[in-house]
Amino acid sequence: MSADETARRRGRPPSAASVDTRAAILKAAVAEFADNGYDATSLRAVARRAGVDAALVHHYFDGKADLLAAAIEFPVRPDRLLDQLIAGPHPELGARIVLAITTQLEDPRRRQRAVALVRAAVANEPVASLAKAFLVREVLSRLAEVTDAADAELRANLVGSQIIGLLITRYVLELEPIASASPQQLAAQLGPTLQRYLFDRLGEAAGAGEGVDAGGIRINNSSRDE
Repeated sequence: MSADETARRRGRPPSAASVDTRAAILKAAVAEFADNGYDATSLRAVARRAGVDAALVHHYFDGKADLLAAAIEFPVRPDRLLDQLIAGPHPELGARIVLAITTQLEDPRRRQRAVALVRAAVANEPVASLAKAFLVREVLSRLAEVTDAADAELRANLVGSQIIGLLITRYVLELEPIASASPQQLAAQLGPTLQRYLFDRLGEAAGAGEGVDAGGIRINNSSRDE
């Protein structure tokens, strides 16, 4: 291998100017997203706030999703991960979603950042709203397209709720034995649930909880005057 090929493979270290410019763009992006929300923010507006040419924003970031993911420091790019997953066989999609996320977070640095992000989202409204906007637009909306069901949005959100619950119980609360279970074990147990949310028939929305027998106790959600 030639010296030039070695240099290209290793990559050149970023200059101080490029690091400063990228940091200025990220700082401007955080402010822009916080002020205007995900949908109303444009890369051009971020460039104006950062005091740089719009071409520089495109130079450092592929698009708005890439910029927001960098701004709030996602440990894993869930949008890119999902693109890979939905390209595979759909009968195994639920298990592969769980397996992919938990395997990625086996890395201690990614796991640490994931925990910090979940905690920040719970405690910090700006972070929560930005994370929500990203997940809705770039992840859940794509997941909803996997199924042709009329309630596709609900199905995608049910999957999202299951994954968020897993992140909290496994990595934040560290509840056992979920915390020490292997990614393969979690995929085997949770995969069918996600699969049902995505592709199986769900219960009817209207009156789904009425008249349900729960351990011998009759539950009736209807209200009436006694």
